Amino acid sequence: MIDVNKFESIQIGLASPDKIRSWSYGEVKKPETINYRTLKPEKDGLFCERIFGPSKDYECACGKYKRVHYKGIVCDRCGVEVTKSKVRRERMGHLELAAPVTHIWYFKGIPSRMGLVLDMSPRALEEIIYFASYVVTDAGDTPLEKKQLMTEREYRERRAQYGTKFRAEIGAEAIKTLLDDVNLEEEVDELKELLQTATGQKRTRAVRRLDILEAFRHSQNDPSWMVMDVVPVIPPELRPMVQLEGGRFATSDLNDLYRRVINRNNRLKRLLDLNAPHIIVQNEKRMLQEAVDALVDNGRRGRAVTGPGNRPLKSLSHMLKGKQGRFRQNLLGKRVDYSGRSVIVVGPNLKMYQCGLPKEMAIELFKPFVMRELVAREIANNIKNAKRKVERLDEEIWAVLEDVIREHPVLLNRAPTLHRLGIQAFEPILVEGKAIRLHPLVCEAYNADFDGDQMAVHVPLSDEAQAEARILMLGAQNILNPKDGKPVVTPSQDMVLGNYYLTMEDAGKVGEGMVFSSQSEAIQAYQTGYVHLHSRVAVHASALPEKPFTDWQKDKYLITTVGKLIFNEIMPAEFPYLNEPSQANLEKQTPDKYFVAYGTNIRQHIKDAEIVNPFKKKNLSSIIAEVFKRFQVTETSKMLDKMKNLGYKHSTKSGITVGIADISNLQEKQEILDEAHTKVDRINASHRRGLITEEERYTAVIEVWTKTKDTIQEHLMHSLDNHNNIFMMSDSGARGNISNFTQLAGMRGLMAAPSGRIMELPITSNFREGLSVLEMFISTHGARKGMTDTALKTADSGYLTRRLVDVAQDVIIREEDCGTKRGLEAVTLRDGNEVIEELEERITGRYARKTVKHPETGAVMVKENDLITEDIAKDIAEAGIEKVTIRSVFTCNTNHGVCKKCYGRNLATGREVEVGEAVGTIAAQSIGEPGTQLTMRTFHTGGVAGDDITQGLPRVQEIFEARNPKGQATITEVTGEVVSIEENPSERTKEVTIKGATDTRSYTLPINARMRVQAGSFVERGDGLSEGSIEPKQLLAISNVIKLQNYMLKEVQYAYRSQGVEIGDKHIEVMVRQMLQKVRVMDPGDTSILPGSLVDIYDFKEANKSTLLSGGLPATARPVLLGITKASLETNSFLSAASFQETTRVLTDAAIRGKNDKLIGLKENVIIGKSIPAGTGMKVYNDMKPKEVGVVSENVYSISEDAEITE
Repeated sequence: MIDVNKFESIQIGLASPDKIRSWSYGEVKKPETINYRTLKPEKDGLFCERIFGPSKDYECACGKYKRVHYKGIVCDRCGVEVTKSKVRRERMGHLELAAPVTHIWYFKGIPSRMGLVLDMSPRALEEIIYFASYVVTDAGDTPLEKKQLMTEREYRERRAQYGTKFRAEIGAEAIKTLLDDVNLEEEVDELKELLQTATGQKRTRAVRRLDILEAFRHSQNDPSWMVMDVVPVIPPELRPMVQLEGGRFATSDLNDLYRRVINRNNRLKRLLDLNAPHIIVQNEKRMLQEAVDALVDNGRRGRAVTGPGNRPLKSLSHMLKGKQGRFRQNLLGKRVDYSGRSVIVVGPNLKMYQCGLPKEMAIELFKPFVMRELVAREIANNIKNAKRKVERLDEEIWAVLEDVIREHPVLLNRAPTLHRLGIQAFEPILVEGKAIRLHPLVCEAYNADFDGDQMAVHVPLSDEAQAEARILMLGAQNILNPKDGKPVVTPSQDMVLGNYYLTMEDAGKVGEGMVFSSQSEAIQAYQTGYVHLHSRVAVHASALPEKPFTDWQKDKYLITTVGKLIFNEIMPAEFPYLNEPSQANLEKQTPDKYFVAYGTNIRQHIKDAEIVNPFKKKNLSSIIAEVFKRFQVTETSKMLDKMKNLGYKHSTKSGITVGIADISNLQEKQEILDEAHTKVDRINASHRRGLITEEERYTAVIEVWTKTKDTIQEHLMHSLDNHNNIFMMSDSGARGNISNFTQLAGMRGLMAAPSGRIMELPITSNFREGLSVLEMFISTHGARKGMTDTALKTADSGYLTRRLVDVAQDVIIREEDCGTKRGLEAVTLRDGNEVIEELEERITGRYARKTVKHPETGAVMVKENDLITEDIAKDIAEAGIEKVTIRSVFTCNTNHGVCKKCYGRNLATGREVEVGEAVGTIAAQSIGEPGTQLTMRTFHTGGVAGDDITQGLPRVQEIFEARNPKGQATITEVTGEVVSIEENPSERTKEVTIKGATDTRSYTLPINARMRVQAGSFVERGDGLSEGSIEPKQLLAISNVIKLQNYMLKEVQYAYRSQGVEIGDKHIEVMVRQMLQKVRVMDPGDTSILPGSLVDIYDFKEANKSTLLSGGLPATARPVLLGITKASLETNSFLSAASFQETTRVLTDAAIRGKNDKLIGLKENVIIGKSIPAGTGMKVYNDMKPKEVGVVSENVYSISEDAEITE
């Protein structure tokens, strides 16, 4: 057995007839499969044991030799080798064809490879192959031309005329003769000469032919191998036949297809032996050709061969293609044992790193571990006995199970796994019942809820797998979201409500103004009922010694509430005392206004002071982020658990609930509605009198009702009491928002029709009053559309993620520093006046490309190649600096990946990224995962009035697929000043004139186009003149790569951020860079690259480097922007491309070129079963040898912190 981890690359090519024979263990001569009486394979048939090996382990067909003892002996009676039966999965057979046949992939694919080699049209080839026309293979000294077609009748006439002076053939034999005659060297030279002069259509065809011929020449493949004399027969276990109950057999379609080929082949042999009439033989040869076509790719030509019930049979090509094919189903989607799944329920008392595992599931998952332990402890005598004990669920096994699962993490996964947080590790705790218990805080990462969701459990078996699960995947480790670096574990619902209630302040409650000497005294007073949770009280600041109060604050009283004292107990000791929900209090210290000197009248002071707001959901998020920034993972996860417990406890104690009494009726509602009805009547009357158009009337009516709803909403807000239960739920961020409340107590408002157009009949009732039947039906449209949209969006977003992963899966952090001198000028991203993303956010966690100095003082804020931390970024923004040049993925020079400096900080850990991190996959998941939150609402009117601008998910797809956008903007080709914008009402256009340094250009736009520029504006090449999307390919042609990259980055950010989804720039940078990895060669110079071909940037640079070193002329090329689907298919790895889409086309092309897959990306390694070259699978880490204790490696040395390093 070969060790897959040993080989470096995998190559594909065309198989010669001899090669096919060398794979084979014997020729299949009969179409029979098995004998239906004895159920034994027939000799020389499709399941023959002599060819493919024994069907029972170490037992020959006749039974003369049985058992391992005779291993390797070939039985003298039946001819079967005594060996393992699994050889039937690997041994191949072959069929010797009586007449050659063409391979349909090479004849039928687009473009037809056979047609290009022979310089013939696919139509002509089809006529020859399927015996409709003869072709001249040797004209001799007749006026006929080589490759000239003639019908049967013409052929007979020419035979009569010229006799045997010429040769004409028909069928695949003719093609084989022609292919044998092709002289690759001569053809290539001729084409190169032709390219010097040819233009247009001729040139294009010449380039395509040259490409294919060069491919054959380089790969040492013989073009005549595209015609087959021998057909390989795949191993029988890969096309099995199984007996069903009732004695019938189910068989793989391939057996039927092979059977047809064998039958036709045998019949043809017999006809040839009998010297049958020419026309009968020809017909049989045509049928053989069609049978082989169906076997290779059924349905590619003509009608597909069908089985019972008119179902098309699955051919060899179908076994590879699509979601159910070999690549995606078996090679990329392997199934694992030691797994289980069950419904999840909440586990409020678990720690962040724990999950509850049902006992019955655990004993099944850890069965082998428990059995081993039972034998080791001598509870059972042997494994068999141990197994029996486990299966009987004896009492003694539970104690052993407890010990076995201690510190043995399990993986929990919830489908769909949209990003890496969809699989996390937890330490199992045994629970009764049959449901898995999940920690409430990890729900957000999984997007799980407890309404019947299920989750799968997997057991990491090896020590390495357990270590990886514990160190990298533990629930308590995954606190930040890789897409934006913000905490993903934020308390929600009850937890938020409890902490909100706990930190509320209230005037006039029991015990207001009491003074306590210590925290414990205050809490005791609360527990005994002397003081209310919300009463403001005073506590000695010195009673909280570990809090970082200033010297001025330390000898004062702190005015706070008992609730806040309890809330601050869960914070790390050195953390500021949180008394108000502000960033200043969080990042610096408790504000001075909450401290009063000894001797002050505290009760009076409290009466005069204003009530401080409680801590809401977003404040809790900021607290978590700050704790994480200062104290890292362990401390944060401890605090999160405490925050969760406090929240649950106090939301229970608060008794907050929803009752009908919480929804008060609005007194003024009826008069507001009457006023609205009057306005609408007036508008309709104006329309009837012809004063306004239908469109204006509709808009006005909609506006009236929208304003009415807003008015009612405002009145409701004013009438709400801060202690209203529903208000507290929505204000804290636990559940619901003001618009929900308006629908409960105010009015539901306007609804959208199925078309998306807003209906002008509003729903004036609210849910408390109840809806009329008509109103109920109006409102069902929206609900149903919501459901269908969600279903469609999920599929769309999943497909986008798949394409993104495919294009970026080989982007890995490969080195420390690529040493580039280029960088990206980061500025605040704006759309018009609207800010998309602030400069501060863009540069945080990136390395500076140039030193940044303070504009006023000239002090160095950050040196070149230093990391810009949050604090530095904040200082830069505050200093008013508008441009910072940073290291960027766009400008990184690393081959097949990125370097650490250009990538910057790893958002998922908040630390420097490590060599080996699979940043491409993370980027793809970060962009794809929020895809489901984007709207499906494709259009939003804007741009050229009346034209639509695509938005949401469709817009993201449009950018990544580099499609021509809808509602396209006109862009300028010159840099200069807009001189004039003149309208031409007669032609309904306007003319924009721009004066550049060297020339002046004019652009004609529709008269209703919404302009981005006005007379006197300064524009640069590639700027849009009107609103709308710019076509990326046009921008690349006019401007340069960096401008295009910046534009695409901005557009993707706009699509996501306008929906409130934040994504780190670097993820989008990784994707856009992958779309620009190819160049089109314009002039090959002295390199061996073909003109007009698409080449990888790295290969292009390498070719130029070696040409320059040998004193030749370098090639020139221009960058090409490919959509992600195209980019995935153009990747250098044929395995990765074939497993993505268009499998047959990719494999056909790769075989002709004799492509060599260097196994650089992740996918190709997964396919062949190698460990992936990311993380610890990288070469750098693989060659490390374990050292003796105390031995220090040479290249590890320590430098004192303050020592200066000189070269």
